[in-house]
Amino acid sequence: MQASERQVPTHAPMTQFSVNNGELVIGGIPLSRLAARVGQTPFYAYDRQLLAQRVAQLRTALPASIKLHYAMKANPMPALVCHMAGLVDGIDVASGGELKIALDSGGDPHEISFAGPGKSRDELVRAVAADILINIESFREVAELARIRNETGCKARIAVRVNPDFELKSSGMKMGGGPKQFGVDAEQVPELLAEIGRAGLAFEGFHLFAGSQNLKPEAIVEAQYKSFDLALRLSQSAPSPVRFLNLGGGFGIPYFPGEQHLDLAPIGANLASLAERASSEMPNAELVIELGRYLVGEAGIYVSSIVDRKESRGQIFLVTDGGLHHHLAASGNFGQVIRKNYPVAIGNKMTPDKCENVSVVGPLCTPLDLLADRMELAEAHPGDLVVIYQSGAYGFTASPQAFLGHPACIEVLV
Repeated sequence: MQASERQVPTHAPMTQFSVNNGELVIGGIPLSRLAARVGQTPFYAYDRQLLAQRVAQLRTALPASIKLHYAMKANPMPALVCHMAGLVDGIDVASGGELKIALDSGGDPHEISFAGPGKSRDELVRAVAADILINIESFREVAELARIRNETGCKARIAVRVNPDFELKSSGMKMGGGPKQFGVDAEQVPELLAEIGRAGLAFEGFHLFAGSQNLKPEAIVEAQYKSFDLALRLSQSAPSPVRFLNLGGGFGIPYFPGEQHLDLAPIGANLASLAERASSEMPNAELVIELGRYLVGEAGIYVSSIVDRKESRGQIFLVTDGGLHHHLAASGNFGQVIRKNYPVAIGNKMTPDKCENVSVVGPLCTPLDLLADRMELAEAHPGDLVVIYQSGAYGFTASPQAFLGHPACIEVLV
């Protein structure tokens, strides 16, 4: 296959990282030097300055009264969570393990919340002892928390996670509307609130999360508006005034050709309107948005080394030392209905003289281990570094690292 002099765009533009002398620069460090400093490939690298910039961008675009929470399931690397704890107003966790990391990070327990449809008794005991906010997702949790409160004498701070009667339109993953394992169906919430009142638990508010990975501001605005109205209606059945209202997130980042960065202006304007309404209609309530991918996704890359270059019936394959066992999402096996290529580049050849159409595959003995399918990339050979952008969220811990027994990768914050 002949090399091409022209590089065809095969993904959304990636401009968050600079290039110096033909190399991608992460955290001020050229990629090849960073790889030497890390001491191995594959690895994930997260740029702390980009994380801070994203939070600052949100602070500018959104009303000052809106609290910003980090949903750490997107990336629970302890060093990164510590960094984020100093930037955001609170942390949302989804397990007892994440709760430990959030508490270790120095996050204010009063601003930590815990969601998840299958919380164990042990996790609930730990959450009550830590005095964090527990998002109730079933009638069982009410009864369990009442028992824990009686046994320990500790107050159980709770909010109700509502499964709304609508969904976040055009979201990559729908987490509300229709039958869902998450939360309590909106029509059952008044009954649940009565049970909470009888149990004497410390009700604080509502949590609604309708979907994720959305690039349409009008869809996010509509979901936030409907979420506020639903919470307002449900508050009429609450045992005490609403003090906390989590409107969810859903903010997406671009991965694929034709996708654009999310326009925050209409979202900020809508939240300002909702905050004004809340001041009179829910005067005790703090409004919160919960973001994970949007805060950290674009600040991370995944790096692997090419170990072999081969041609099979006219198609060139670049075989790397990393694959779907480290980055399941990039292989298309983490929620994609139709596989699309993540943004990929040869990180030490960012200004190439020649490009070629190649497929990038990992070392695993399965055809699913495909990181880039027939993409135009710089001509590359063993020793060159393959970079997958948009890898700061749902990468390292969302992948089956023990699959086929290959070595684990590592993470660094730079």
